Amino acid sequence: MDFKRLKYFHTIATEGQITKAAKKLHIQQPPLSKSLKDLETELGVTLFDRQSRKLVLTEAGEVLYKKVELLFSQIDDTVTEVKDIEEGYRGQLAVGCVKTCFSYIPKRLKQFRSQYPDVSFRLKEGDSYALAEHLLNHELDFAIIRLPLDLQAFESRPLREENYVAVLPQEWEVPNSESITMEELSNLPLMLLHRISGVGQYEVILEKFKKHDLTPKIILDCPDVDMIIDLVRSGIGGTIIPESTFQHKDLDGVKMLAIADENIYSESALIWLKDRYLTKSARRFLELFE
Repeated sequence: MDFKRLKYFHTIATEGQITKAAKKLHIQQPPLSKSLKDLETELGVTLFDRQSRKLVLTEAGEVLYKKVELLFSQIDDTVTEVKDIEEGYRGQLAVGCVKTCFSYIPKRLKQFRSQYPDVSFRLKEGDSYALAEHLLNHELDFAIIRLPLDLQAFESRPLREENYVAVLPQEWEVPNSESITMEELSNLPLMLLHRISGVGQYEVILEKFKKHDLTPKIILDCPDVDMIIDLVRSGIGGTIIPESTFQHKDLDGVKMLAIADENIYSESALIWLKDRYLTKSARRFLELFE
């Protein structure tokens, strides 16, 4: 079986159209169409349903696509492993991080760079679900995420539990300058972090209010913590976020209060794809999270 045919088939399946696949592969459409036809003839099956405007994989096509995905992944890992023997502590590590977990990065990055200056980094920000998808697509080596998240496809290293705090505009008057109760929070306009997809701390916080028979006044939800902090600073509302969010941020215009009568906390983890080869550099980076 021709490896190039498999590559062409994989690109057609990923793009969903011959035209788009040809552009991505930088070839003309006729040879690409011929390659697909030759592959179907060789296998004796139809790989795509051509009735719709977009090419859709048949059952046989789905099986081949999954096998080819695995094959390409194994080839990539093999090439990486072979190069790793010669290159050692060089190359690039791609690390994703949820914005509210950024406090885990600077100290470790500085320590790693001091030991392995020939290794560069590519950092990517996103929510937990998006970063997990990037790992599955082999676009990242590691991701620092907030739980809950389905970890079946990943290895993980738990990070410290972290308390959530209330953050209010500086000018707002509250009975206690150091802490606030859930009831007091329920009477304030709140803006909460909300994942783009899936269940996260937004739902956990609502459950905590429900536990106290309280209904919070949610005036806004948003996946971007910096945007929410700027809105708090503008006096629009308060929020409830992980305490470490302010480790590298300016507290001007806002005040941070402990939540007196409820323990709202978050669990984070460093995750990476199961069965993926880790380079020497990646293994050293992982050790920083032990």
